[in-house]
Amino acid sequence: MAISFTPLHPLFAAEVSGIDIAAPLTPEDAAAIDAGMDQYAVLVFRRAVPLSTDAQVAFSRGLGPLEDVAYTAIKAGKEARLADPHVSDISNLGADSALLERDNRRRLFMLGNRLWHSDSSYKATPAKYSLLSAHVVPPQGGDTEFADMRAAWDALPDWEKDQARHLVCRHSRLFSKGTLGFDFTEAEKTAFAPVPQRLVRRHPGSGRLSLFLSSHIGAIDGMSKPEALMLLRDLTEHATQRGFVYAHRWRVGDLVMWDNRCTMHRGRNYDDARYPRDLRRTTLTDAAPTLEQAA
Repeated sequence: MAISFTPLHPLFAAEVSGIDIAAPLTPEDAAAIDAGMDQYAVLVFRRAVPLSTDAQVAFSRGLGPLEDVAYTAIKAGKEARLADPHVSDISNLGADSALLERDNRRRLFMLGNRLWHSDSSYKATPAKYSLLSAHVVPPQGGDTEFADMRAAWDALPDWEKDQARHLVCRHSRLFSKGTLGFDFTEAEKTAFAPVPQRLVRRHPGSGRLSLFLSSHIGAIDGMSKPEALMLLRDLTEHATQRGFVYAHRWRVGDLVMWDNRCTMHRGRNYDDARYPRDLRRTTLTDAAPTLEQAA
C-alpha cells in the first residue's frame, strides 16, 4: 500500500496512512515522508498501541541523525526515567513513574513547553523534525498546538517582510524559562549561552520562506531590547492567530511528527497533579546553523 496523506487543516497538517511505522523504514517510504513533511509540516500517525521506544528511535533514525537529550541541567543528580539518550521524557512522571511533586524542578522546567517555541532553537544547530509518541494521556486537556510559520510569513504585509527579512535573533533557554521566573545555576547560565538564528528561513525542501519564532528568543542583533521584544510579541501574536493553528487532541498510540524549521508548537494545560501524561520525543538535528543555510 502506498503512503497517503489526509489533510487535517486548510493550511497544513495531515494524517498518514499506508505505512507501519513499527516496521523497518525503507528509503522509498522515508522519501515519501520527507515529501509529506515538505508539504504539510505536521504529520499524524495513528496506532492502536504506543510505538515502543526502541521502535520510535529506529523509525526516527531512518529519517536522519538524532539529537542527544540534554538531561544534565534538570535532573539534579537523579536517574532519568527513560534510559535512551536520544529520547526526551515529555511527562509529569519521575524515575519511579510516580507523579512529580508540584515543586519538582523538572516539572517546573517543563512548564516552558506551554510557551510557543521551536525545539532546540537554543542550540547552534537547531532541530529538524521532532517525533512525539503518546503512551498515556489525561482525560482532558494536554493537547498540543502547532502554528504554520510559512502561512504566517505569507500573510505579512510587504513592509513587515522587509523589516524582518535579514534580522538575526538570539535564542536561549535563559530567555524562555526566565519569563516564568525560573532560577538558573551558574553552570546552566554557561550551558544556555544565547545562539544566533535567522528570523526568516528558507525551507530547503519546499523553498518557502517562514518565520523562525520561539519563546527562546530574547534579543535581536542591532536592536534595542524594548524594540526587539515588542517586534517579537507582534510577530508571535500574528503567527499564532487561530487560522494558522492546528490543535492535536492526543489518543494513546498517536505519533505526531513536525518540522521545527517552519512551525512553532506548545503544550496545553491539564491537571498534572491528578493525571499522568506520558509522551516521548525523539528529535532530528538540522544540517547546519541557520546562518550557514541559504537565505
